[in-house]
Amino acid sequence: MRENKNILLAEDDENLGKLLISYLQAKGFHVELAKNGKIAYELFNNTKQKFDLLVLDVMMPEMDGFTLGSEIRLLDKSIPFLFLSAKSMKEDKLKGFGVGADDYITKPFSMEELLARINAILKRTASNEKNIQEKIHVGKIQYEPELSVLHLNEGPKKLTTKENMLLKLLVQNQNDLLDRQAALRAVWGDDNYFNGRSMDVYIAKLRKLLKEDQNIEIMNVHGIGFKLLVKQ
Repeated sequence: MRENKNILLAEDDENLGKLLISYLQAKGFHVELAKNGKIAYELFNNTKQKFDLLVLDVMMPEMDGFTLGSEIRLLDKSIPFLFLSAKSMKEDKLKGFGVGADDYITKPFSMEELLARINAILKRTASNEKNIQEKIHVGKIQYEPELSVLHLNEGPKKLTTKENMLLKLLVQNQNDLLDRQAALRAVWGDDNYFNGRSMDVYIAKLRKLLKEDQNIEIMNVHGIGFKLLVKQ
């Protein structure tokens, strides 16, 4: 029997949403429905809920699927997602893949086709998934995200909630740019000026904790974001 996988479904068509939920739940998935892109982003950004795959409609109110996919990809480079869309033009499909989608299905589609594509994505990405419950090596330092613990020379260091959330984002984007606004929305829920100043303080704290390994650097890309650089 399949281990239940969590799917975030972003679909503003109420009838189609109910149909998809009923079908996917019957196939052993747990499905969370968001009726627009903004709600979907907020659900994804809720650290208490972990999703294995996202199914995103393209044409939605508040935030369209392409924008949602781009925002999610800034937060998580590995989460698989596919688009559902009535837009069948080549340019639309290329745009979908360009923002990081794993697949693009045009409406109308059969439920069997959707299921086959979901299973194919999950199978393809399973071997690449990071198990965040395990210890991660950041340079010479061991990090346990689920326990909010850094293992330093002086012993284990318990991180605060925001320190851990911010470090986790940096590690997920190691050697790549972590967008400043995306990090603020993910950790503080809002990218206003005062939260930005608070984040700078937390970045300074993380730099201090990681300085025992001289091959680790949190680089500030002025006005854009940060890079966690780890020299080999």
